[in-house]
Amino acid sequence: MAQQTLSPAMAQDPSIAGDVETLMRDGVVGHKAAFSADWIDRMREDMMTAFWEAIQRPGGAVGRGPRRWYVELHPEAIGGFAELAAHPWIAGMAEAVLGPQYEIVEIGFDIPFQGAMNQPWHRDFPSPAATHADRRLTSLAFNLTGVDVTPDMGPFEVAPGTQWDDGRAWTHEMFPDRAQWPRFADRAVRKFPQRGDISCRSALTMHRGTAHGSPIARPVLVLGIDAPGAGHAALHDMMVTHAFHDALPAQVRDHLACRVVDALVPIVQKHDIEGLVMGSE
Repeated sequence: MAQQTLSPAMAQDPSIAGDVETLMRDGVVGHKAAFSADWIDRMREDMMTAFWEAIQRPGGAVGRGPRRWYVELHPEAIGGFAELAAHPWIAGMAEAVLGPQYEIVEIGFDIPFQGAMNQPWHRDFPSPAATHADRRLTSLAFNLTGVDVTPDMGPFEVAPGTQWDDGRAWTHEMFPDRAQWPRFADRAVRKFPQRGDISCRSALTMHRGTAHGSPIARPVLVLGIDAPGAGHAALHDMMVTHAFHDALPAQVRDHLACRVVDALVPIVQKHDIEGLVMGSE
């Protein structure tokens, strides 16, 4: 496994080094109570408002299985975007793993409702050679739950250590055959984050959403961050207005990889993961 160099963030906060070590080993790591419950409740309201707007227009939301959707946002749709992107743990992990020129390329959310089924085991895009050959991560996904997750809310399930799997023989290089699922199930860990917690993961770590029996929807914010050249910005259409861009702190503005426009236009979702549309069970 490639050795991580000591970044300024790791030198300033030694706990970052331990979290990077966990991330490199397991493909996922958590940080408890990063935000207040009130802050998260406002974020949840923003996500639900965005969902009901997006679901009414073509291309506004993409299916990720029965009763489960993904919605990409403009940063301005989340009232606390600047505070989120500047959070010391998020910025510290991004810098330590992806380098000082990391790029914020995506903000959106997944949302399952009652009746959502188990997803197939998958990763979110094919593994680049830098990862499956050189053991280097070139992108990270930061997740924040909008609710306190309980067992009936279709908790996220992850198979630690599988971020290094090659995957080039899988369907779309993302979906292994069912015959391989027991290996992931044997490793599987279900996550029950509470409001205010953040997780950081490689989207290449094998994972799935599970069956959602609760009448309470479970929106989960996704902040996608790339190393320079990773190329995932092309999967998204994030944009900000000039006024919003100019008002951002430099710490956020300098890492934002998106168009700066006079007026926002609705996003037509590009990152359609075909293998998730029908669900699995």
